[in-house]
Amino acid sequence: MAIEINGTTADAAPRPGQCLRTFLREQGALGVKKGCDGGDCGACTVHVDGTPVHSCIYPAVRAEGHAVTTIEGLAATSGGELHPVQQQFLERQGFQCGFCTAGMVMTAATFDDEQRDNLPRNLKGNLCRCTGYRAIGDAVCGHAGHPDPHGPGSGIAGEGQPDPEPGRLGDDVPAPASRAVVTGAARYTLDIPTDQQRALLQMKILRSPHAHARVISINKDAALQVPGVVAVFTSEDAPAQAFSTAQHELFTDDPDDTRVLDDVVRFIGQRVAAVVAESVAAAEAGVRALQVEYRELPAVFSPQDALQPGAPLVHGDKDGTTARISRPDRNVVAELHSELGSVADGFAAADFVHEQTYRTQRVQHVALETHAAIASVDDDGRLQVRTSSQVPFLVRRTLCRVFGLEEDKVHVVAGRVGGGFGGKQEVLVEDLVALAALKLQRPVQLELTRTEQFTATTTRHPFTIKLKAGATSAGDLTALELDVLTNTGAYGNHGPGVMFHGCGESLAVYKCANKKVDAHAMYTNTVPAGAFRGYGLSQMIFAIESAMDELAAGIGMDPLEFRRRNMVREGDHMLSTQPEPEEDVHYGSYGLDQCLDLVRDALDRGRERYRAAGLDELGPDWLTGEGAALSMIDTVPPRGHFAHSRLRLLPDGTYQADVGTAEFGNGTTTVHAQLAATALSTVASRVAVRQSDTDLIEHDTGAFGSAGTVVAGKATLAAAEELAVRIRAFAAGVRQTQAAACVLDGDAVVIDGTPLKLAELAQAAAEAGVELAAEGRWGGTPRSVAFNVHGFRVAVNRGTGELKILQSVQAADAGVVVNPRQCRGQIEGGVAQAIGAALYEEVVLDDAGKVTTDILRQYHIPTFADVPRSEVYFAETNDSLGPLGAKSMSESPFNPVAPALANAIRNATGVRFASLPIARDRIYLGLKEAGLVPAERVLS
Repeated sequence: MAIEINGTTADAAPRPGQCLRTFLREQGALGVKKGCDGGDCGACTVHVDGTPVHSCIYPAVRAEGHAVTTIEGLAATSGGELHPVQQQFLERQGFQCGFCTAGMVMTAATFDDEQRDNLPRNLKGNLCRCTGYRAIGDAVCGHAGHPDPHGPGSGIAGEGQPDPEPGRLGDDVPAPASRAVVTGAARYTLDIPTDQQRALLQMKILRSPHAHARVISINKDAALQVPGVVAVFTSEDAPAQAFSTAQHELFTDDPDDTRVLDDVVRFIGQRVAAVVAESVAAAEAGVRALQVEYRELPAVFSPQDALQPGAPLVHGDKDGTTARISRPDRNVVAELHSELGSVADGFAAADFVHEQTYRTQRVQHVALETHAAIASVDDDGRLQVRTSSQVPFLVRRTLCRVFGLEEDKVHVVAGRVGGGFGGKQEVLVEDLVALAALKLQRPVQLELTRTEQFTATTTRHPFTIKLKAGATSAGDLTALELDVLTNTGAYGNHGPGVMFHGCGESLAVYKCANKKVDAHAMYTNTVPAGAFRGYGLSQMIFAIESAMDELAAGIGMDPLEFRRRNMVREGDHMLSTQPEPEEDVHYGSYGLDQCLDLVRDALDRGRERYRAAGLDELGPDWLTGEGAALSMIDTVPPRGHFAHSRLRLLPDGTYQADVGTAEFGNGTTTVHAQLAATALSTVASRVAVRQSDTDLIEHDTGAFGSAGTVVAGKATLAAAEELAVRIRAFAAGVRQTQAAACVLDGDAVVIDGTPLKLAELAQAAAEAGVELAAEGRWGGTPRSVAFNVHGFRVAVNRGTGELKILQSVQAADAGVVVNPRQCRGQIEGGVAQAIGAALYEEVVLDDAGKVTTDILRQYHIPTFADVPRSEVYFAETNDSLGPLGAKSMSESPFNPVAPALANAIRNATGVRFASLPIARDRIYLGLKEAGLVPAERVLS
C-alpha cells in the first residue's frame, strides 16, 4: 500500500526503519522540520488521517494506506484558501524565526473550542524558542487580545488589526516572509530541491569519549569497508592553521586555539574524525566502525581548580603571544584588573556592606534549527557553502583563512535561519563540510543532532562572581568590588569578549567613585562556552542587581528609589573598568527614568487589580513579593561593526534592497523594508529584501550585538535616502524642472502636481543607460545605549517551594520603535528565554565532564504553560544616533529578568538565592534552611 501525501500518492516506499519525517522530506514536503528527533519539540507535526502526530517518531511504514497532510497541503483542505489557523498566524504574526510554525499550525488546526480554551495543556508538545508564546496564543485563538487576568498586557499601540497597507516607521508591518512561513514554503538551510538532496554526500562525526586525551592512531580500514562510505577525514587531513570558531569583525579578538580536526581532544564531545558517505545511515555505520587509540591526559573541570598552580593545562602546548592567550601556563584565556578610585576608602565610608558569591550556570541556546551546512565546489572551482549562520561574511573570511583561499573563490549564503541567540556566531560545521567538499569535489551535508547541540557546540558562560558593595545610610553607593571567574570551557571562542563585555555596562550604569574588578576567563576540559544573548551582561547583572536590592534592604530604602539615586543620568560618565568613558559611546537618547516609572506604575496597577478581584488571597502557605532590576547595553559591539547595503529601482517601479544581515527571527528583514520605505515615501510591501549572501554586497559583519537595525539598518537607510535623491534628480531631468518640485509618493514621483509612475521612470532610465541605484555604508560608531527595566510580582509556597509569577512587566528604551508588534515580540521572547534560564534551564555535567542533559526532555525549555503574559511598555525617546531614532532591542530584554525574579522571591521570603537556576527544589531547601517551611511540611 502506498502513502498518500497531500492528496498525491508517494512515488517511493519507506526504507526499513525510516521515520515519517525523513520520508516526507525526501518526497519534497520541506515544511516538515527537524528540531529534536525525539518527539519533544513538535516542529515535525503532520496529520495522519486528520490526527496530528510527531513524524520524527512515527514509523513511515505505519502511514502506508493512510492519508498524510503536511503544512503544504493544509490549505488544500480549505478549498485552496489558507486554513483559518494559517490565516490567523499570518495576521497575528504568530512567529519570529518560524522554524516551529508549521508544527504549531498543524497541531492547532485540529483544535476544537474546548482545546483552544486550554492551550497550556494542548500546546505542550510544541516548543517555540523565539516568541514567548503570547503571539502564538493570539494566533491560535484568532484574536489580537487574549483575556488576561494580569491586565492589559501591553503599553504600546498596534494591538488591533494593522492598517490596510502599513509600511513606514512605526507601523506593524508584517514580516515579508509571513505567507511563506505559515504555508511551509520558507526555505531554511537544508530545504533544497529533492534532486539536489539526492546528490548530497552525508557527513557524521566521531566524537571524543574523553575529557582530555591525545589521539595515538585511527584505523580507518573497517569504516572504509562499510557500503556507501566514501571517505574518512582525521587530523592528518586537516589544515594546520589554528583559528577560533568565534566570529568577530577583528578575528584577533579571539584566541587561535582550534583546528578543524586535532590530534588532541579537550572535552567529551569534541570531533575526532569525520565520515562521509552516500547516506546518513552509512556515515553513522562508518563512525561506529572507526578504531581509535587514545592516551588519556589529566583534566580539569572547574575554573577555580584550573587557576591553581600545577593544574592540568588545557592548552599548555600553545604559545600565548602567537595564539593570543593571556597565560596558557595557568589556563587563563584573558584577564582584567582594574580599580577606579579606592574601594578601601569606599568601604570605610559605607554604613552598610553586602558580600555574596553569585553563580550563574551553563545555558543552551536551543535554537530549533540545529547547526547545519552544505558545501560544494562548482564548475569554476569556487567553494559554495549554504549554512545556518548569523555571520555569513565572517564565515567566508574564516574559511579563506583556514584553507588558504581567496575571497572570490568562496561564496557563502544563509537561507532563513531557524533561531540563533548568539549560538550561530560561530564556525562549528562549515569548516568540516568545506574540507570534505574541497577534497572530494562533491557536495557534502552535515546536520547536527539535538544531542550534538548540547554536547558539542557552545553554551552560555558560567560565571562565579564574588561581590562586595557598600552604601551610606542616605542611599549613596560608595564601593563596588568584584572578583569574577568565567568558564570558557575547552576553547576560548568568545571567552575574552564575554568577560570584558560582562564587566562593562553592568557596572557603568551606576555612579560610584570606587569600583574594582579582577576577572579571569578560564580554560577547562568541558564543553566550550560561546556567544549567548546578552554576551556576559546577564550573568554580571544578576549579581549586581541582586546586590542593589540587598543594599537597599540593608539601609531601609525602597529598591527602585535606591537605583534611581545611583543610576547614571544623561550627561554622566559611564565608567566601568577604565578611568575615561568609551569615546564613541554616547547618550543618543535617555529613557531609563521613564522605564523605572513605567514598571513601578504597572506593578502598582497590577496589585490593585488583584486586590479588587480578590486574587491576592492565596492562603497562609503563600508568600508574595515584588522585585525589579535594570540593565544597560551599548547598542553596537566595539572596535567596528560594518554594513553595506544596495538599493535599486526595478523595472516594475518597486525597489530591491540587498543587505548582508541575516534573518533568524530578529525581524531585520521587516525593519530594513520599513526604513527604506520611509526614506522612499512608499510602503514596505514595495521593497523586496535580499540578504545573507556574500555575492550581493561587499561586506556585513553580521547579525550579532543587536546590530541588525542600528548598523545594517543605517546602511540601508543611507542607501534609500541617496536613491530618493537620485530618483528625484532624474525625474526632474525628464520633465525639465527642478528636483525640489519632485516628490516621491508611493508608486510615483509627483512633479508639480502630476504623477509620473516609477515604472515609467525606470523605463526612461533604462533607455538613457542610467541605473537608478544607490549604496549605503555604516561602520558602527558612534554608539548609543539602550535601557531595560523588568519587574515581577510572585507568590512562593513555603511548604513546597512552588513559584507562581503573578505579574511580569518590562519597560524598554528602544528609541523610536520601528515596528511595535515586532519589537514587543523580541522583548517577550527574551523574557521567556530568560525565565527559563532563571528557573530551570541548566546544562549539567557529570564528574567526568560529560553533558548529561543532552536531549530536550532532560533540558526543560519554557513551554506555553510556563510563560506569563508579560506587559511591555516603551519609553518615549528619539535616539540621535540610530536610524530614524531607533535603538537595538534583541539582546537586552533578557538581561534584567533573572535578578528581578530573584529580587521578587527575596522580597516575598526574605531569602536571597544567589545561584541560578532558582529551581523549585532549591527554593524549598532555601526556605527550609531559613526556617520558613511549616513543621508538618518538612521533608526528610
